[in-house]
Amino acid sequence: MDLLLWITIGFILIGFIALTSMKSSMENKLAYIKANSEAEDSSTKAKSIIWWIVSATAWGIVSMFFIVWCFHRL
Repeated sequence: MDLLLWITIGFILIGFIALTSMKSSMENKLAYIKANSEAEDSSTKAKSIIWWIVSATAWGIVSMFFIVWCFHRL
């Protein structure tokens, strides 16, 4: 098989595993923010949730780019 295909499959699998493993942590941070909106560390937890969403979106876009690139090369 082509090396690009293996890179694409690896990128998608590793990213999916990383995002799903961090999901419960982000849910806990969101629950903390909802319960303690006045707390000092709520803003740092909110920033980490926002960066998690941004990184998940970027991972999805790059994954789609890799898939299109793989099919284009076939």
